[in-house]
Amino acid sequence: MEVAVTVLIAAFSGLGVQLGRLNSRIHELDRRLDGIEVKVAENYVTKSDMSEILNRVTDHMVRIEDKLDNLQQTIKYN
Repeated sequence: MEVAVTVLIAAFSGLGVQLGRLNSRIHELDRRLDGIEVKVAENYVTKSDMSEILNRVTDHMVRIEDKLDNLQQTIKYN
């Protein structure tokens, strides 16, 4: 009986150590994956975001062109 208890305690201890190592490895991989996700997010723009940005730039350029046209008309008539 004592031998069985000793073997069970050793087995559970070994299992606990292995699970701890596995958990540590999973945590490390999760941390590294988060780092990769951040790097990808820093350099990646979705197509819809890019389209919105281009529309905003185009709108600003049209406004600048309108102001230049108005300025040209003002100079032309003076």
